Amino acid sequence: MKTKEELIDALIDLAFAEDIGDGDHTTLSTIPADAMGRQHLLVKEEGILAGVDIARRVFERYDPSLKMTVMIGDGSRVKPGDIAFVVEGPVRSLLVTERTMLNIMQRMSGIATMTARYQERLKGLKAKVLDTRKTTPGMRILEKEAVRIGGGANHRIGLFDMILIKDNHVDFAGGIPNAVSRARAYLKEKGKDLKIEVEVRNTDEIRQALDARVDRIMLDNFTPERTAEAVALIGRRRNRIERRNNPRHSARLRRGRRRLYFGRCADPFGKRTRHEFQGLLNSQPVERL
Repeated sequence: MKTKEELIDALIDLAFAEDIGDGDHTTLSTIPADAMGRQHLLVKEEGILAGVDIARRVFERYDPSLKMTVMIGDGSRVKPGDIAFVVEGPVRSLLVTERTMLNIMQRMSGIATMTARYQERLKGLKAKVLDTRKTTPGMRILEKEAVRIGGGANHRIGLFDMILIKDNHVDFAGGIPNAVSRARAYLKEKGKDLKIEVEVRNTDEIRQALDARVDRIMLDNFTPERTAEAVALIGRRRNRIERRNNPRHSARLRRGRRRLYFGRCADPFGKRTRHEFQGLLNSQPVERL
């Protein structure tokens, strides 16, 4: 299995391959090979900056001679007119890497900004914004990193780091108890220590998941009203179980140790998407040195 660093390098290499092809003939034909310059990243909208560290990797991977000076780091709240960083070096390299760097940073900053808006609405609550596997192919690591930068939390990265028993698994296995039992037997056989999460569609399935002592419960297409009822049900059941097993821990459970995930709910904050923030950043014309 590839590491996170290997996946990021592969993404950058693919981005260069599809953009550069056999050469940036415009730049090669108009810019002298020995021309040196400076470029800076100008913020155009308010938001959360993300992708600065990846931008450095883009520059270094294409041309290690490029020198980047960072003024504003990942996770910072930015406003129009802010300069995030300056990069200096061969003008040809600055022009060739510009679009790849911008594409990555615009996308990551958009996701981080949207995540921060959701997280802000949850201030004072124990709820957290989590991400999904519904990511752009090849960009999952970066998009999930953007969620984290925006104040959210990563759910599972892929199919390999958690058991997530969804409706199809439940139906095929003949119910939640059977599916969970098979999952535990598999983990024991393979010597793996993974959390088990179950997607539930109704109150009866919530009770089955609680009886199976799963680690996490995902509420599938629950309305806000049904979500409130589900949270109350889970809280009551877990409190009873914990008091029976260890009374000293009941207070801790009342503070909400059981983890819930609200899957595929209607967007309570409107239908704005991360794509609206792709104009957040822009590189400025290269200055001659």
